[in-house]
Amino acid sequence: MGKKTKNVSQTALREREIYKLKEPHHYAVVMYNDDFTPMDFVVEILTTVFRKSQAEAVELMMSVHKGGEAVVGRYTYDIAASKRNRAMSLAKAAGYPFRVEMKEV
Repeated sequence: MGKKTKNVSQTALREREIYKLKEPHHYAVVMYNDDFTPMDFVVEILTTVFRKSQAEAVELMMSVHKGGEAVVGRYTYDIAASKRNRAMSLAKAAGYPFRVEMKEV
């Protein structure tokens, strides 16, 4: 009886070693500047979709405007894709050529 218990605990220990969790890959969401999308619209996207404060949204919008692009957040794949798709949908509905992409970091 003691022998069976020992085998069960050794098996459980081996299973714990096999199933180590890995940190999920993260993706940077990058916004790109264009000459047609209004700055106010970009700030609105940053506050509503990316949950940035008004001040942070304005700062990020200016980084995109001056530098041509800026990372606006880092997320796991599903969250990054969802935020990117939401931002692109809002831009398309408003008729702007706004561009947002995901890059693995």
